[in-house]
Order: sequence, then structure tokens, then C-alpha cells
Amino acid sequence: MLGSAEPTDQKQRISIFGPYAYSVLKLATQVFLTLESGVVIRSNSGEKPEIFNLEKERIRLNDFSLELRDLKKELGAYLGSAEQLPYLDRILTNLITLDDEEPKSVLPYCFGVLQFRLTSPSLIELIWSYWLEEGMLVQTMNAIALRFQNRRGSQNDPLGELEFDPLRPLNNLIWGFIQDEHNRLTVPRRAHEYLHHYGLSLMGKAVPDLNPADSRSKFIEAFHNLLSAAARFFKEDSDTTVIADAFPLLNALKEVHLILAEGAHNQFGDLTWTARAEMMTIQWMLARPEMKEFLRGRYMVPYQEEWMGAVDSMKKLQSWTDTTVTHFYELAVTGERILLSIRYGDWSDIENIEDQAKTWARSSKPEIQRYIHGYRTVTGVDLAADITDSRDAATRYLQPSMLLQRRLTGQNSAMSLSPPNGPDLVAARASGPAALPRPGRPKLPVYRQDS
Repeated sequence: MLGSAEPTDQKQRISIFGPYAYSVLKLATQVFLTLESGVVIRSNSGEKPEIFNLEKERIRLNDFSLELRDLKKELGAYLGSAEQLPYLDRILTNLITLDDEEPKSVLPYCFGVLQFRLTSPSLIELIWSYWLEEGMLVQTMNAIALRFQNRRGSQNDPLGELEFDPLRPLNNLIWGFIQDEHNRLTVPRRAHEYLHHYGLSLMGKAVPDLNPADSRSKFIEAFHNLLSAAARFFKEDSDTTVIADAFPLLNALKEVHLILAEGAHNQFGDLTWTARAEMMTIQWMLARPEMKEFLRGRYMVPYQEEWMGAVDSMKKLQSWTDTTVTHFYELAVTGERILLSIRYGDWSDIENIEDQAKTWARSSKPEIQRYIHGYRTVTGVDLAADITDSRDAATRYLQPSMLLQRRLTGQNSAMSLSPPNGPDLVAARASGPAALPRPGRPKLPVYRQDS
């Protein structure tokens, strides 16, 4: 025997090989989502992490007289006596298989509403995953996994020097990530659900021909019209000489709410949860110190989260879009908050009044303005600008993926037309006029090839 330690020795260490460490990471992510994907208002204590900062909320709402009891009172009025979200309370009455007198929340194998999905829904939206997928989060991890298996991504593979040592955890975690591929969502699976939820499409080699059975074709138009109406309302609301008209805003809210409700079926909830868990796991691995040794990002860039530098570095290496992932993350976070505030409100109630739309706009103003800014930075389209002709309207309602492809084409064309340096420039002048180089073809992101 190589060692004399007894099995009961507390100092004995066991080496773990195989995919089991990654399974623990998956489980920890599920536990985190279970505990954190809802809303609770409680006082902060030393033993529990701070989840609410009254001072930050005052700054956010620009109301420095705000107190915690005021927020509790508003939340109680919003939930009503049933203490559940207004939208779900209305839908509950339409389920014909339930007892009208006493609808119950039960376990999955009983008759009734699935336990806790009525009273405690997971407050996450699939648009978060969509924008991070457009920001190349998943594609970055797929490129790393390809190189990890000693497979060349291209003839001149920019990841040729990517090597992870086996003495630290990341090596084993990426092994488990690759071995668990058959359990993860495929790109076409997510792409079909983006269409079902929001009518948002992906463009890439892994999703060439999607043929969805159902799609929210009017969502982009309705959502962008809502953001535009909100921007106009903010201008009028800040002008003390006029009374801002919120009825266009209220009608736009009803339209978006109905479209979101149409897509809340079949894989709604479960696929959103699974996609969030998988992408959060990828974020955790990209933030590891081992990853930073190669894909470190630029040290002087103030990234909000540690995984962002790795994604931006990969985009530079692969000649993907040069827009930082920070803006895609802003779209993911603020877009999710905006849609959650619309999805679970009872905006279809005919008795809704203008003040409810005003309250929604004022409370969501930071998220709306950040989303509009992020969308302009990523796609080049300003949702707050007035539409002056039909071309502006057509551009505003284009698929974001198409706008991103246009910007990538322009980026590569500009690079291919840049003047040469040094001796090449002298030689060109000496030999007479030289032919202009042809614009290079845009490099679309290489998605994982799954069936």
C-alpha cells in the first residue's frame, strides 16, 4: 500500500475524476435559483444577506420620503386579499377543471393547481437568456469546449494555446460539462422557444431553417411601441406646464400583456428555468481564475461581473461583434424586469385607469431608459426617436438578430477597407494603383451543432 492512513483519518483526501464535480455545480445552481428567483420583502439582519436597500430604492424612484411600510402597503394593495399576482388570480377562474368554490394548490400527482406555481411563481423571463445568447455567452463556452477536446475550430485556431492544468477545478468541471451535453438544451430548442415566447429569432449555422408551429410575430412591434410611448410620456411628465397623457401607454401595456399571455404555454416556465440554470453555470465557469489566465479581458474595463471579460476576449479572438457583452447584459436584466412587470399585472381589466399606467411607467423608468440605451448601442436603432417615415418604422420592427448581422457586416467591411501599413503601403504606391480589396464576408457565430 502506498499510504498507511486509516479510512477514518480526517486528513485523508480522495481524488475525484469524471463528471461528478460538474453535477454538484448543477445542483448548487438549481438550489440558488430555487431560493433566489422570487420576491420577498423583509428586514435586513446580520445573519442574512441584504436583499433590500431603502436608500437605493429612494434614489431609483427619486422619492426621498419613501419608507418600507409604504412599499409593503402598495404591495398588499397590488396583491389583494388573495395574496397572489393579479394575472394568475384572473387565470385561475378560467381553469374549467378546478372546483370554482375551492381551488387548491397540490402536489404534481394530485388534482388541482401545481403546488406553489400559483402562489410563488419563479419570476424569471426567457428574454434574459435570449440577450445573453446574442451576446455570445453560450458560443464562448462552446468554443472552449471544442478546443478542450483537442478539436480545431478553424485552420488558424485562435484558441491553439488554450490549456487548462488538471491540478485545479476547472479542468474537471469542463470535462463534466462536455459529458453532460446530451442533458442540456440545444440551440434549436431554445430558438424555437424564443419564437414562441416573443417572436425573436436567432441567426446562425445551427438554426438555418426553423419552422415553428406558433410564433409571436407582433411582439417586437408591440414591445417597441410601448417603449416609445413610455419615452414620450417621460418627456411630457417632466414638463410641469402640461399634464402627461398616459392612455396611449395604457393601451400599449394591454397589447404587450395579451401577446405575452399567448406565449405562456407548453414549455413556459420549465424551459426558461433550465436555460437560466445552464447559462448561470457557464457564467460561473468563465469567471474562474484558470479561465482568466487566458481569456482575461481588459483589466481597465469596469465589468459588472467577472465572466464578462472572457466573453469579450473570445469575441476579439473569433472576430465576432465588437460590442461589449456589458450592453447585452443590460438588455437581459432590464428586459426581464420590464416584461415581468407587464406579464403578471391584470392589464386586461376593462376598469384600468390612466393612473395605473402612470404608476407603472414611473416605477419602471430606470429599466426602460437603460433598455432603450442598450438597444441603441447594440443594434443602432433608437427606440425613443420619433418615426419620420416608413423606413424608420420598418427598421424599428426588424429582428434584433438581423440588425446585429448588419452591424457585423459593416464592421468587417470597415476592417477589410482599412489602409495597409509600413512596406505594403510603399509597395502599393510604387507599383501604381492597386485594386480595392473586396469586403470580407461576415463571420456568423458558430453555434453548437445539435440535432
